[in-house]
Amino acid sequence: MIGVGSMGGAILSGLMAPGIRIALPITVTTQSALSAASRAVEERVVALAAETHPDANRDAVRGAGLVILGVKPWLIHDVVREIAADLEPGTVLVSVAAGVTSASIEALLPAGIAVVRAMPNTPSHIGFGMTGIAGGATAAPADVELARALFATVGEVIEVGEAQINDVAAVSGSGPAYVFLYAEHMIAAAERRGFTPEQARLLVQQTLVGSAELLARSDDGPAQLRRNVTSPKGTTERAIEVLQGDDWGALFDRALAANVQRSEELEGA
Repeated sequence: MIGVGSMGGAILSGLMAPGIRIALPITVTTQSALSAASRAVEERVVALAAETHPDANRDAVRGAGLVILGVKPWLIHDVVREIAADLEPGTVLVSVAAGVTSASIEALLPAGIAVVRAMPNTPSHIGFGMTGIAGGATAAPADVELARALFATVGEVIEVGEAQINDVAAVSGSGPAYVFLYAEHMIAAAERRGFTPEQARLLVQQTLVGSAELLARSDDGPAQLRRNVTSPKGTTERAIEVLQGDDWGALFDRALAANVQRSEELEGA
């Protein structure tokens, strides 16, 4: 794993969870020695720091069957150029960077290296991730399946065409931020109703957890579950009318479109 920032760290934590069986050790690279030390907390992880080990990335990928690129999008091509000659034929290279196409990565690689794009999200940290994967032109079904098996260890996985990977990023990749934004405003609104910060957080947090679990367990879709709570002429109906008055459908369409547009801008950068 090249780079273990927010997303890479979430994936690594998920892979280290009890009961997860994968080939070990996992070699990770970081920029600083301090960061590397924090990752190498057990024998299952070998951490190399570029700060003290200039060839960290090249050494890390030698002999690896699967390499995850977890660096920022604008660093992907530089890292691929750096490690290209050290990748073993048959290696599967997985990029989790938004806005970096498989074709642009493949153009920098020797023959025999498969490229798969993956768009996980931060709940992977606790084994509840959602990942979309898309094989590039060089990826065989077995290569995509290997990537699927990896991310299945930290949550659910769907396979899409690469044309939809930016949409996956907009919906589930960034999705936790939308949920946290909702929680943030609900907690603040509850505090303005007189609850303490602790009470407000508990009210909202448990409501979100319980509602998400109910959605996961129920055969009903979210629209029906909402109707189950919304008695005609009741208090919930009145609140829903206020919320729907701001046309949430159009708002989400605009938000997702803005997210996808930013991914497309990164592709063209």
